[in-house]
Amino acid sequence: MQSPWLHRYAILVAVCTLLLVLAGASVTSKEAGLSVPDWPLSYGQVIPQMTGGVLFETGHRMIATIVGILTILLAIWIARVEKPPHGRAWMRRLGWAAVSLVVAQGLLGGATVLLLQPAPISIGHACLAQLFFSVTVAIAVFTSRKWQEGPEPVEDYGWPSLRSLAILTPLLILLQIALGAGFRHRAFGLLPHVIGAMIVPLVILLAGVFVLQQFPRHRALRPAAIALLTITGVQVVLGIAAYFARMNAAAYPLAMVLTTVAHVATGGLTLAASVVLAIQIRRNVRVTTPEIAQTRQAVTS
Repeated sequence: MQSPWLHRYAILVAVCTLLLVLAGASVTSKEAGLSVPDWPLSYGQVIPQMTGGVLFETGHRMIATIVGILTILLAIWIARVEKPPHGRAWMRRLGWAAVSLVVAQGLLGGATVLLLQPAPISIGHACLAQLFFSVTVAIAVFTSRKWQEGPEPVEDYGWPSLRSLAILTPLLILLQIALGAGFRHRAFGLLPHVIGAMIVPLVILLAGVFVLQQFPRHRALRPAAIALLTITGVQVVLGIAAYFARMNAAAYPLAMVLTTVAHVATGGLTLAASVVLAIQIRRNVRVTTPEIAQTRQAVTS
């Protein structure tokens, strides 16, 4: 059921969620997380005096409130467009799942303040934000006209299988995001994140190259793979820049903040791009049956 305005609104929600990720990264980078000691109010007010760290923390909360409202409206809109008997029940469930995620994210954010930023909750808060962003991007994909045109089935071949890589890649990226959040919240050092930065891009490169090599003209797989590879390249550069900026933070504090915030936000984009590619792979790439494999072997032999 096509609804171009629903798709445009879903894109708006995804963009606002990315802004929320940027705002959250700014709070952490500026060490402003405890600038406001109470929650859900700020010093007992809805809008306190916006100075120093209070500006970053309260601004983050305001953007989160807006995103929460937008998500509720999105779920309601999806429920109306995708209503029975012809609507997609799984889309209605996904809309309300997005609402559940944004509520859980808000509660975790409050817990980080009230419990004085315990590392496990802070890391969970950071990871859930990236997951929620990926869900909003997925909803934008599912409401698009191209999605509703139907799949373009192709056969998987080679090893490892693309369908396996479709699951592995987002999981590894999410783990890498958790390692980065753990470092920023001082749960452990930088080394685990650096090791992950050597492994995860290789897996992404493998998945992207496999897609482009096997299906270079596929209308859904090709752009998804190119987007993931491009964003990953930018993320690697930003990671290196953030590392050197942190090493020279005393001399260039603003550079450290800007590169770190950009690195965190692009990490969210990388996860979302991997989720989109995974969705397209799971939809379009079919498992090669023994009969098809034998036929291909007979043709090539």
